[in-house]
Amino acid sequence: MAGGDSRLTYRRQCRYNTKSNMQRILHTPGGKLVYQAIQKKAKGPHCGDCNKALIGLPRLRPMEYRRLKNREKRVSRAYGGSRCAHCVRNRVVRAFLIEEQKCVKQVLADKLSQVKKEKEPAGKKSKK
Repeated sequence: MAGGDSRLTYRRQCRYNTKSNMQRILHTPGGKLVYQAIQKKAKGPHCGDCNKALIGLPRLRPMEYRRLKNREKRVSRAYGGSRCAHCVRNRVVRAFLIEEQKCVKQVLADKLSQVKKEKEPAGKKSKK
């Protein structure tokens, strides 16, 4: 090929080398060089708490996610498709411990009120 023939032009309207306009050089069967547009690589879904990639879900661009069925977009678990299994486990354990702490506080408050009730009549009798 001569020097003037190796020049390539974009096949779409955007004429700047931006992230969304990446191209690769392709050899056609006729021996020409042409640009082929490359799609962006998908980042994929990540956990909202720890920001790790979620396993069991496809890495697609947003428009491809819209075309998927709901069962393909999430995992069959609480917070599936939004949080990883480790973070869900931590949430469940934290909620359980908070409830347990409330029960313990209630029991301690009941015992304290019983002790106060027992001491009051004894104190009144000794004053008379």
